[in-house]
Amino acid sequence: MLPHRRPLMTTLSPLHALALDSSRWHELEHAYGTASDIPDLLRQLDSLPASHAEQDPWFSLWSALAHQDDVFPASFAAVPHVVRALAQSPSTADATYFQFPAVVEALRQRNAVEIPDDLRTAYFAALAALPGLVAKAADRAWDEGFLACALSAVAAAKGFGSVAEAALELTPYVADEFMEWFHSR
Repeated sequence: MLPHRRPLMTTLSPLHALALDSSRWHELEHAYGTASDIPDLLRQLDSLPASHAEQDPWFSLWSALAHQDDVFPASFAAVPHVVRALAQSPSTADATYFQFPAVVEALRQRNAVEIPDDLRTAYFAALAALPGLVAKAADRAWDEGFLACALSAVAAAKGFGSVAEAALELTPYVADEFMEWFHSR
């Protein structure tokens, strides 16, 4: 008999993530000041909105939490909520649900940004869930953008920040150029 496994949603439930109604959001910072506005944006992710140009909630989340190659304490509190929303339906969620946590982790590593102690457990649990969510999305059609985000999410989850960044640039055209360079060196 196989051991009982806890469902992913339990792992990423409010048991670990900073509650959206927590006063802690008023203490956390993002690119424009306190993160008081972030919980309302994260609540909107429950309906799995796609990321389109300058539309919210994604535009404001990216602007505040992954701004000009920098991340902030509120970025680490937001990632578990993004991954929780993604876990609702990885086969239909927009590629941005994979991209956002990958970018936050890649920038955290590149810039050596410290994660507040009270956010570490939920943040790393969310990252650890990404490879399983990528696997659950395996049956869907993937375009090159989704492929790049999925590869990046797996790399970030496994601690390879620079590979996660590179994977986001790895279109078939770039991969062909890379292979030409690789074989010519």
